[in-house]
Amino acid sequence: MSRTPTANTLFYGDNLDILREHIDDDSVDLIYLDPPFNSNANYNVLFRAPGGEQSQSQIEAFEDTWHWNTSAERAYQDVLTSGNSDAANMLAAMRSFLGTNDMMAYLAMMAVRLIELHRVLKPTGSLYLHCDPTASHYLKLILDAVFGLALFQNEITWKRTTTHSDSKTWSRVADKIFFYTKSNAFVWNTPREAHGEAYVESKFRFTEPDGRRYRLHDITSPSPRPKMMYEWRGFPFPPKGWRFERSTMERLDGEGRVWYPQHKDGSFDFSKRPQVKRYLDEMSGGVMGTVWTDIAPINSQAQERLGYPTQKPVALLERILAASSNEGDLVLDPFCGCGTTVHAAQKMNRRWIGIDVTHLAVGLIKRRLTDAFPMANFEVLGTPKDVGGARALAEQDKHQFQLWALSMIDNAVPYKGGRKGADGGVDGYVYFQVPTDEGAGSKTVTGKAIVSIKGGGVSDPQVKDLITTIDHEGAQMGLFVTLLPPTKPMITRAAAAGFYSAGGRDYPKVQILTIEQLFEGKRPEMPWLDPSVFRKAKREAAPDKQGALDL
Repeated sequence: MSRTPTANTLFYGDNLDILREHIDDDSVDLIYLDPPFNSNANYNVLFRAPGGEQSQSQIEAFEDTWHWNTSAERAYQDVLTSGNSDAANMLAAMRSFLGTNDMMAYLAMMAVRLIELHRVLKPTGSLYLHCDPTASHYLKLILDAVFGLALFQNEITWKRTTTHSDSKTWSRVADKIFFYTKSNAFVWNTPREAHGEAYVESKFRFTEPDGRRYRLHDITSPSPRPKMMYEWRGFPFPPKGWRFERSTMERLDGEGRVWYPQHKDGSFDFSKRPQVKRYLDEMSGGVMGTVWTDIAPINSQAQERLGYPTQKPVALLERILAASSNEGDLVLDPFCGCGTTVHAAQKMNRRWIGIDVTHLAVGLIKRRLTDAFPMANFEVLGTPKDVGGARALAEQDKHQFQLWALSMIDNAVPYKGGRKGADGGVDGYVYFQVPTDEGAGSKTVTGKAIVSIKGGGVSDPQVKDLITTIDHEGAQMGLFVTLLPPTKPMITRAAAAGFYSAGGRDYPKVQILTIEQLFEGKRPEMPWLDPSVFRKAKREAAPDKQGALDL
């Protein structure tokens, strides 16, 4: 029985476990991965505070520093016993050189995953690994060991930024993308680049009345062809004959594609020969090379920008998907990040699987896809689907439970981006807009609600602490989200906090919601939510009609 999902699927979990438990051998057509390492970046993924405050928009849940620990040691041992002797020997040699440091931990964890990715790839499949120069030389050696030297196809250089004036060395402006295949019989749709402006101006010098550009091409035969020696509209045949048979010449002439030399009075000049028109819009450009400078990075004003520092342009993934997959093929991204790969796959009518290790990322990718493709149909696996699942997550990882619970609340923003550590009773915020009567015209001001999430026992003092935090933070409202039912004293204290009045309506200042109620669809009573908090992905025109979102 096949384990590989047939529907578009977003997994929460460690990609190594997902690969081993849910994806079959030889089932994936294309893999793209961009595994982070020591980027020292705080990942502001899909949201920001209304005022742009960095302290609340830095996403440190996407911590990408790898350390040598028991997990790294286990990954190393898994490679040694994997049956891939080349990978085992390579990794052992690297350890003898590097020792047990952060880089070695990263390489061990990447090696065991690359072995699994090679397993799930179809014989006709391709893998693209995107990285910066920090670890690219080591990663290529591991890729050579896993895939084989003969199946390395290209090293692509993508210019991702401009030079930096403060650089003390050669400015680092490019990333590397390694392209490997599982066999020599791989899917390949030759990518071509557009003709340059200078080339077009010099070669395609003629235009039709409708503006269509063309060039003239000789239609004489390069070698003697007796069957092609016929008179054409008064023009004698060339010494070696015409390039086309008479029937083809008649068709081209009927389509207006044959150009005839003429005198100034419009009569044919029989001292010269006809030529055929070749139109620019029918001519393929040159085969694309391995240095890509034509795909700009995502700047601060780009419409697709979602606030993720390492976010890749959709155009970059579209190029890779177009070259190495066909419609209906299955694309896998085991380090989903902010979801650019699955976004491109959805847009280009590919099937896809995305994997990420944080509930925050999964929730944000869901938002991106539903914003860009409102009719998209995909599954999310690994996240709680009921109270029992939520309870299991809370017992397993309190922090991930908090991030998941926040994703259940519309527009909830994690405190300091979800960073672990003391939070002073604040797990997140919900920003909203309320009208004001000050001055002329319609104006609004931003308010906020403090979110406190409890996955264990609850008591009246916790609600009291929330009320104190609301006042201390200058917030207008508070949301107390609990896995367990609230006690009567908690309900009483929340009610005694009174109301917040806005826009001619009163809202309970402190509201208690259970996880069960959130599953049932209940949401906080709040004023109009601030649309600037979440950066919405641009709505895309899907290539086909799809069913309603089914999560």
